[in-house]
Amino acid sequence: MTQKKAILYMIFSAIAFSLMGSVVKYLSTFNVYQVVFFRSVGTLLFTIPLIVKQKIPFWGDNKKWLIIRGIAGVVSLTLFFKSLNYLSIGTAVSLRYTAPIFAAILALFFLKEKIKPIQWLLFCIAFLGVLIIKGFGAEVEAIGLVFVILSAVFLGLIFVLIRKIGNTEHPLVIINYFMIMAFVFGGIMCLKYWEQPTPLEWGFFLSTGIFGYFGQLYMTKALQAEETNLVAPIKYLEVIFTIIIGTFWFGDVYNTWTLLGILLILSGLIYNIYLKRKTS
Repeated sequence: MTQKKAILYMIFSAIAFSLMGSVVKYLSTFNVYQVVFFRSVGTLLFTIPLIVKQKIPFWGDNKKWLIIRGIAGVVSLTLFFKSLNYLSIGTAVSLRYTAPIFAAILALFFLKEKIKPIQWLLFCIAFLGVLIIKGFGAEVEAIGLVFVILSAVFLGLIFVLIRKIGNTEHPLVIINYFMIMAFVFGGIMCLKYWEQPTPLEWGFFLSTGIFGYFGQLYMTKALQAEETNLVAPIKYLEVIFTIIIGTFWFGDVYNTWTLLGILLILSGLIYNIYLKRKTS
């Protein structure tokens, strides 16, 4: 039952993050630091009142790991938002979610979670999909690729850090650390580049925090409940959601090679989940 809950949590997270990413893409005319700032504001409107209401210790117990997780989150988020200035939303998400590969490798060294030889093969298949997207798919700007892969590395680190923290911290505390750091970083950095949003854009800005809150909450719950190797790859489902949104909202076009690359990524994901469930 715990395993099923963890998988459902990560699916909900993928849906929420796909909506958040699409709104951020829409707001890409604004400076990325302003987007990071509003992303944090929208989420803090949820986390701080809930922490106070539920009388949860505001600063938690594992302050060192919470701070490291927060820093990794800010770096990953900022790099991903930057990549959306250069890549289509579906391509950016597809490339970012090489993160489970980095998460599995880091978990092997730091959490001693085992990786079967067949899983290494599946990770290679998924990464082959990335190479196909870069080499033969729709044009991918190099700077966007660098931003999104670095974002994926830090996202993989986040998976491992949350698993390291485990159930010793409330999910709201973990999220709150991340958002407070994003609030301070984004707020300071955006002062120089501030642009006044329209009323509609204000709504979009705040929605990034709302979608981000639910995405972060369910991702944290999933990673606390099950092994990183099982739940982290499920975030690849975000690719499907963002491709659909990108096609209908932004008019993105994905050629055959791009779709083949995405198919390889998803194939590696699905079979990896099957193997983990079969052996658990």
